[in-house]
Amino acid sequence: MDEEERRERERIRTLKKYEEEIWKEGFRYIAGIDEAGRGPLAGPVVAAAVIMPPNAYIAGVNDSKKLSPGKRLKLALKIKEAAVAWAVAAVNPPYLDDINILNATRKAMSLAVCELYPQPDFLLIDALNLPDVHIKQHYLIKGDNLSFSIACASILAKVERDASMEALEHIYPGYGFSKHKGYASREHIQALMLKGPCPLHRRSFEPVKSLLAGGPYGRQPGLFDQDDA
Repeated sequence: MDEEERRERERIRTLKKYEEEIWKEGFRYIAGIDEAGRGPLAGPVVAAAVIMPPNAYIAGVNDSKKLSPGKRLKLALKIKEAAVAWAVAAVNPPYLDDINILNATRKAMSLAVCELYPQPDFLLIDALNLPDVHIKQHYLIKGDNLSFSIACASILAKVERDASMEALEHIYPGYGFSKHKGYASREHIQALMLKGPCPLHRRSFEPVKSLLAGGPYGRQPGLFDQDDA
């Protein structure tokens, strides 16, 4: 084993510290849960839930935001192959707008958990709790940096959401969804102003809300920031 591999194995062991503690308490199936797409102006919020076996080792697993699209895709295939169980669920506009983005995120997470077989007996969740899911759970702020299971979920959620936005580009062309994935890039804002919102756009988010109301949208703080969550 060379020095680079040794360091990577040590990093993955550190990422598993929460899982190790939970396994020692007698829990068997720990599901890591994360989402992608809370911040965009268009498209679904997507959640993934993943149960990884205790002996799983996948070099390179990390917070999806730290990985290139190509690396995420390769890791997603390895995660699916190694997982005890995995599931992905999405909540789309306009339902997303009807229940608000926080509840839509929780809904997508809950749906993903329900699809797992076997069902988990413990949940590790990035940043949120799921009060309607009656499974013992713990949330971690920036959990995709702290937990192997959550990092795996973050990769699956991001890969699945990106793939869906690339497919939706063919249904709603002209917005550049395959490039910016619905985030508030300059290109996206310009297309939105020119073409107006489409059914994928989140009507409760600015500047979509103002455009639908027929008013000025102005320069929103951070409008052109792309938080690639």
